[in-house]
Amino acid sequence: MAARERPLSPHLQVYRPMYTMVLSISHRITGVALTFGLLLFAWWLLALATGPEAYARAGEFIGSPFGLLVLSGFAFAYWYHFFAGIRHLVWDTGRGLEKPQARRSALIVLAATALFTLVSVVAIVRAGGAA
Repeated sequence: MAARERPLSPHLQVYRPMYTMVLSISHRITGVALTFGLLLFAWWLLALATGPEAYARAGEFIGSPFGLLVLSGFAFAYWYHFFAGIRHLVWDTGRGLEKPQARRSALIVLAATALFTLVSVVAIVRAGGAA
């Protein structure tokens, strides 16, 4: 018997990127980014517990322009993951799966993420990064 050639599984290069695919991949990426953000948060807590010198060093880093950029990225990742997670929870109930509803919920996720990230960044900058 001759061996039959099995078809190759499709991959991302075969599919045309669709908004649902991009949002789903972004949801996973922000989940990973939150892990690294929580490591930064743990470092800050350890510096707080260690003493004033370590806390001052952590505050200098977090209050620096790079640190503020990292905090802003963490805020974006948090809010996007939060709102996309709510969207997925709604889908788990069987609602919002039709294309028009899915598109509307995608826009809501993006708009809410932009709004809440902007408010968070303004609060971070006003607070000076780290208290």
